[in-house]
Amino acid sequence: MNMKYITKIKANLSIYTKKKTSNILEGSYNSIYKGKSMNFEDLREYIIGDNIKDIDWKASARSNKILIKQYIAEKKHNVMFVLDSGKKMLADTKELDSKKEVALMATGTIAYLVDKHGDSISAIYKGKERIMMFPFRTGLYNIEKILNSYEKGIDTESNIESLLNYVLKYIKRRMIIFVITDIDGLSNISEETLRRLSLLHDVMFINISDALMTGDNAFDVDSSCYIPDYILEDNKLKEIELNIKTKIYEDVKEKFKKYKIITTTINRQKDIVNDVFKLLERRKNANIH
Repeated sequence: MNMKYITKIKANLSIYTKKKTSNILEGSYNSIYKGKSMNFEDLREYIIGDNIKDIDWKASARSNKILIKQYIAEKKHNVMFVLDSGKKMLADTKELDSKKEVALMATGTIAYLVDKHGDSISAIYKGKERIMMFPFRTGLYNIEKILNSYEKGIDTESNIESLLNYVLKYIKRRMIIFVITDIDGLSNISEETLRRLSLLHDVMFINISDALMTGDNAFDVDSSCYIPDYILEDNKLKEIELNIKTKIYEDVKEKFKKYKIITTTINRQKDIVNDVFKLLERRKNANIH
């Protein structure tokens, strides 16, 4: 198999290695689970937000600095990607990148970090004729296979709510779940599904943003045509659209906050590594506190 996505992901991450942020990114993934099954690794200086229970008081007294014990997780995890393959994923993001490519690269970037940690990866999406689910496996070949299949499967009547309920019904192991969707997918997930997910799994959502209807050369995926110029250039419509989208997103944030579920929004491919880093940092800090 041509490892085209793995090659792209490695090249993208190599840029951040030069900026000395790749190790931080990997460290953030390693730290998203906090618990008793942790091995002591080393000491570092205290920063705001650290758990004071991890302060090594004896070492701090010797060095005249407040030092924190760092830990690494012993156990390996089962990581599930729930992927939106709906027709709207063929549209563009707010920054006019392909939503499809952003979704693929975001999934691949996280999966690459997961594999480096030695965790098992599975994925599920709605195919044209049936639900496509990949068994938990390790290895870069597994990631490439998932991404290639998902790329070909985008253009369906996908329903993230039904996929999540399928996972809740048929997969009984505890998992870290990454859900890749858009604002339409987020807003249509019921509170009952979020409640069940938050009780059983460690779940994070990635929102792939949508281009504005009143932007330049906007294309309506549902009707397969470009939106007329008189609509694109209407300032009143722009204001109405922005207000509606802002309200929807604020409602979604409040709903997810209620169940302590972390979300992030990605607008373009060049932001993927930074946005994934921020998502994992927020999850890690949520576990600390």
